[in-house]
Amino acid sequence: MAQLLRNEVPEDLTWDLSTIFDSDSDWELAFAAVKQETEMLSRFVGHVGDSAELLQSALEADLKIERELEKVYVYAHQIYDQDTTNQSYAAFNSRVQALWAEVSQATAYFQPEVLNIPDDKLAVYLMTDGLKQYAHLFETLRALKPHTLAAEQEKLLAGVGDIFNASENTFGALDNSDITFGDVHTESGETVALTNGLYSLLLESKSRDLRREAFETLYDSYIGLQNTFASTLSSHIKGHNFLAKVRHYNSAREAAILPHNVPTTVFDTLSQTVAANLPLLHRFVSLRKRILGVTDVHSYDLYVPLVDEVDFDVTYEKAQEIVLAALAPLGQDYLDIVKKAFDERWIDVVENKGKRSGAYSSGTYDTNPFILLNWQNNLNNVYTLAHEMGHSVHSYLTRHNQDYHYGDYPIFLAEIASTTNESLLTDYLLKTNSDPKFQAYVLNQYLDGFKGTVFRQTQFAEFENWIHEQSAAGVALTADHMSTYYSELNQKYYGPDLFPDEEIAYEWTRIPHFYYNYYVYQYATGEAAATTLAERIIKNDGAEDYKAYLKAGSSDYPLNVILKAGVDMSQADYLKQAFNVFETRLNQLESLLIK
Repeated sequence: MAQLLRNEVPEDLTWDLSTIFDSDSDWELAFAAVKQETEMLSRFVGHVGDSAELLQSALEADLKIERELEKVYVYAHQIYDQDTTNQSYAAFNSRVQALWAEVSQATAYFQPEVLNIPDDKLAVYLMTDGLKQYAHLFETLRALKPHTLAAEQEKLLAGVGDIFNASENTFGALDNSDITFGDVHTESGETVALTNGLYSLLLESKSRDLRREAFETLYDSYIGLQNTFASTLSSHIKGHNFLAKVRHYNSAREAAILPHNVPTTVFDTLSQTVAANLPLLHRFVSLRKRILGVTDVHSYDLYVPLVDEVDFDVTYEKAQEIVLAALAPLGQDYLDIVKKAFDERWIDVVENKGKRSGAYSSGTYDTNPFILLNWQNNLNNVYTLAHEMGHSVHSYLTRHNQDYHYGDYPIFLAEIASTTNESLLTDYLLKTNSDPKFQAYVLNQYLDGFKGTVFRQTQFAEFENWIHEQSAAGVALTADHMSTYYSELNQKYYGPDLFPDEEIAYEWTRIPHFYYNYYVYQYATGEAAATTLAERIIKNDGAEDYKAYLKAGSSDYPLNVILKAGVDMSQADYLKQAFNVFETRLNQLESLLIK
């Protein structure tokens, strides 16, 4: 069936971007206004610390431009994403990217000048009526002072930023464009060139021969370039360690995590608690071995579903009903926002020619949230709808309860809201459908998701920390050195029933997350916190606390914000509770599959 053209999509299945700007002409006027206001910022340069009044004026001028820029940006990128074949909107998107860089450069003066204000002088400024509301903002900014260099040094580092990103860019070019794989066979017997996308599909094939062929073919190419990938990764890690040293951090991990106002003990607690619960993952691998009927589980056996996909042909309209029912424990006020999203065209639903793939939640402080989908009538898309709605309601509540300067939330907290919705949906589906096959399918989906997010991302985080520490100690990150450790780490995580395939030792060569600078641990902490929160909400003792977290934005430090929801992420209890849920659902799946 041919894809719809954009102008063939029914209006009620598209998002309403006229709520941002009535027309492209209005966007052009707003774009021009941002450029003009940006040019006027130079009047504050060198004078931010002269008085409380000038400090406030400079801050509010920066915030005003940032706020207007975000609105211009959201319109441009969303109207482009709905049809990337439209060259006019491709130009909008390109122009707004350039404008963003221009504004960033024009506002770069502010932070160094604030940090140059003596502490006692700034404290007096912050007691004035106009600046009191920004106290937490300045507190977080001042925390960076010991790690901020002299203006000329900062300018020098900013000027060589592209050099520090060069290894990541090289990896991206190699992995996305230059590397080629051999031919493989598909389910239909056709011989085709292997791609990363096809690889993921073939690893879910019921044919073990196809899975093995795809696995070995893919890794032949990566192993052939192992020394090149070792060079790019080693150079990137050296850059992280260098920047941490010159900014006076004790480690690259500190330099990556502390600026987000999260203590590094959160990372340590995650690693230690996951390690203590690895027997649960070993049990899950053992169940896989039994159900697949194999002597050993190979790495290419880890992704084939243990339960055949259920016939769950669900329309978008039916999915809306399911999501509303699943999220009912969050209260009518939460559901009212979800209904607004459905009724007021916050969502771009169906595929059309040229539309960006995947799904996301977007929007900014002065717009409603928006959700991009590419709807298919299956259960996975119901989960996607619930997930993105979690982001959108989080954004809505934050923006309606915080002033602009606290009207966003950090990455550390972002995935908790979306994944909590997924957990609530899983609970609802298990309680409302008693068919054993359906229950087994949902349980398998949940356990695989937890495995991939909590266990696997923590494994990645542990490897990432190890290579930073090795490089900082002067150890050369050769392909052999990294592969030996990665193989041992992988075996530790998946346990004795996993066969130690030689190829998996080189998995590090193909993981882009190792270039993200201590990002992945947040996937694991977010999933665990969401699992724990959903359990509290289901037991009717956590919905109001949870919504207090959704409303808090960045008005407090991340751990204090999530504490409002009843989860102390400085301690291990939330992780232990999440593993209890994993174990309970593993018990349920074992009882359904083992007769």
